[in-house]
Amino acid sequence: SRKIGEVLRLDEETLRVLNDAGVLHDIGKIGIKDEILLKPHPLTPDEEKIMQQHPVIGEAIVKPIRSLQNVVALVRHHHERFDGTGYPSGLKGDAIPLGARILAVADTYDSIVTDRPYRKRLTIDIAIAELKKHAGVQYDPVVVQAFLQVLAEKEQRRAAAADSKPA
Repeated sequence: SRKIGEVLRLDEETLRVLNDAGVLHDIGKIGIKDEILLKPHPLTPDEEKIMQQHPVIGEAIVKPIRSLQNVVALVRHHHERFDGTGYPSGLKGDAIPLGARILAVADTYDSIVTDRPYRKRLTIDIAIAELKKHAGVQYDPVVVQAFLQVLAEKEQRRAAAADSKPA
């Protein structure tokens, strides 16, 4: 999230908030039963409704902490969708805090390329295709573009490092 913010040229305080929110965005999952969190099969509609409460639970956890006030809205809104069909508030477009739009992209990428109880990790190419496919619908297209730039720069650094190693 912080790297996306750097590409978007956000100020240092906003980058700090993004970093903190990136660490804390799913803290509300501590209020969700392990039977749901760790379920190796798709969730039932009732289980999905319970899981969708984690941003609100997370908000309740961080809200009383004065030093985390700038993180509260990002924790609450990181599952909103750019088209307004997300949760918990159904915010749309720029009504979603920019930090939450950034978290949504970074969180999705991480969830795709990381092993989950219900599936093995998928490839980076699949993650990129998924983000591109849903840019402008689920995700802010400007944020998706910034994230793709982060990935491209990371790949350039990796390739440069590999080229500089002695054979």
